[in-house]
Amino acid sequence: TSNKRTLRTLFRPAALPPPVISETSSSQKKLLAYHRGKEQQEVLNQLLIDRALEVYYITMDETEKRDAAPPITELPSTVRKYFFIILNYLFLKKRVQRNPMIPIQQQWLRSMLALVPQSLMEGRDRELLTEELLKEVVRDYEKSMQRCVLRRVLVKPDIKELDKLEEEAPLPLLPLGLDFSSTWHNSYIKAKQQIISTLHILHPTMKTLLDFGYTAFFNFLLVDFSSSRRKGPVDCKSLKTDASLSCSKAEEEIMSTWYQKVVGLFSQSEALDGVKLDQLESFYNCVAVLMSNQLKGLLQRTTEVFVKLFDPQDRSHLPLFKMDLTYDENRMEFYPSLQDLEEAILFVVDCIGQTLQNVQTVRAWLTGGTATVDAELPAHTAQWAKSTLKKSIRDNLEGPKEHFKGCVESYGWLVDGTAEERINRFIAEQPSFDEYT
Repeated sequence: TSNKRTLRTLFRPAALPPPVISETSSSQKKLLAYHRGKEQQEVLNQLLIDRALEVYYITMDETEKRDAAPPITELPSTVRKYFFIILNYLFLKKRVQRNPMIPIQQQWLRSMLALVPQSLMEGRDRELLTEELLKEVVRDYEKSMQRCVLRRVLVKPDIKELDKLEEEAPLPLLPLGLDFSSTWHNSYIKAKQQIISTLHILHPTMKTLLDFGYTAFFNFLLVDFSSSRRKGPVDCKSLKTDASLSCSKAEEEIMSTWYQKVVGLFSQSEALDGVKLDQLESFYNCVAVLMSNQLKGLLQRTTEVFVKLFDPQDRSHLPLFKMDLTYDENRMEFYPSLQDLEEAILFVVDCIGQTLQNVQTVRAWLTGGTATVDAELPAHTAQWAKSTLKKSIRDNLEGPKEHFKGCVESYGWLVDGTAEERINRFIAEQPSFDEYT
């Protein structure tokens, strides 16, 4: 408060004494008008100074509250030197920032939303998230436009202390990898031509090959045990047999439908339109990779569906297995054993992985070679499937293990010689008829 009073005293001009006029001649009237105009100018200057001081005090108070800095007892020499320049800039800045600006066009926002897949916008929570993101876009737009207008209208004084008075958050950065500072059309056309000439996946023949794979494998599985629970319990031998037969039939069907379409496609000369002679090898390599991805995708999807049957959270499709509790050579045990059951279930994964391993490449089929498409089930998929199935088998066999343990504890003494020994000892004691009874 004392600083404010001192500043007001320093920048308040001295009051002029009222003119002493005894007569009202023409020269005196001009002198009187001059003094009155002088007084009005002084009053106007005083109002401007008071307004500038008010803006300065408000700005300093906001800065002190934000930075929690100790009160300034004395203005720095640089601030005192450029005091009116700083006050004038801050005053004009406030005025410019209050000016209305053109709002963001709704068509732009709708165009942004049109680029977002509809599946990502369904649900109440996602609708609220979309609204928040649009509000953030509007805020960034208004902030950027306000700063752009400010920089075009005002020239910021080159005073270091002014940077401390106005702390502005940085503008939003452009997406990583995008640079709009220079023209891009020529480089885009050049890159597009290079892609078309070297990236064979864009060739029309590849699109047709993709359509063949999508149509053939979209809803197709090598083995499908999803309905085995409704058929009742199965034994391990039947499970292995069914898996082998199913994979064999599926392979025959794929080779007679999908593969014949692929071979027929490349039997036509139009399949190589636009492919230069020196590009044939890379073109057929691309075909082999595409066929490999399609076959591997089929194997992987079939494996995942089979593993999902044993999901502990959903037992509606959990297969039922027939197991006998047997007694042989004074031993009680399960048949097949628990190890045999685990081996039979894991056999299905191996059977899936061994299917479609002899599919000839298109180049080999055309030239009579022996090269085959890489259709091996990815190692990480096979490892994940077997580890998941082993854990599920252990969890689901806890019940049978407890049942077996209970049978041994309840009836094991009848078959391990304990009962016979007790009977012989009882007879040797020659009990009475009532004791026999």
